[in-house]
Amino acid sequence: MSEKGEVDLTGAKQNTGVWLVKVPKYLSQQWAKASGRGDVGKLRISKNQGKAEVSFTLNEELTVIEGIGDKSVRAPREHPFTMQTVGGQTLAVFTETSSDKLALEGVVVQRAECRPAVSENYMKLKRIQIEESSKPVRLSQQLDKAVTNNYKPVANHAYNLEYDRKKKEEGKRARADKQQVLDMLFSAFEKHQYYNIKDLVDITKQPVIYLKEILRDIGIYNVKGTHKNTWELRPEYRHYQGEEKTDE
Repeated sequence: MSEKGEVDLTGAKQNTGVWLVKVPKYLSQQWAKASGRGDVGKLRISKNQGKAEVSFTLNEELTVIEGIGDKSVRAPREHPFTMQTVGGQTLAVFTETSSDKLALEGVVVQRAECRPAVSENYMKLKRIQIEESSKPVRLSQQLDKAVTNNYKPVANHAYNLEYDRKKKEEGKRARADKQQVLDMLFSAFEKHQYYNIKDLVDITKQPVIYLKEILRDIGIYNVKGTHKNTWELRPEYRHYQGEEKTDE
């Protein structure tokens, strides 16, 4: 910005209104790849009983997502908008010109959240993302020569003590692979929207502590209301069958 702090207020004089839209991370990354290469998609605005319905359709050429492990995955094309009010706030959008001068582009008149429509492609994308994020950061490495550092032996390491404690708490239940547990959970939540932890333990046959760790990545724990003390999927993972789509 210039030393005098000058701001170009042409946008204010034109009374330009702009939308502030939150989009999924993968969608913004695909848009960045298309910079300078044409349209990224189409925005549709329609009226339904006087209420605005907005949705974005991603360009077919941008649906292929690369760089997630060694797997091929496609992004969903359809993204309906959830409209929100500005809420009495005064929000504005500024840009910085080539001469390091700020310019007012307009005042925010509408807020919205762009969410992907639940589909097979979207569920596959989320599962791969979860699988990649759960891969261990530390990897084994083969040594060319023996380690000569001398370490004082420990009677019982802290992690061994912690393991013994958890083993006593969790009984004889064995932990399954995280992806297998996720598959069982997604399958269960396709049938019903709400589960208490006891039912999920019976379905997955997993230790409670381990199961809760996984549920925190994909679910919401209801602490009040009609479905108090139950788990449900986060909105981006929901894909229910039958009439339970209207439970919310």
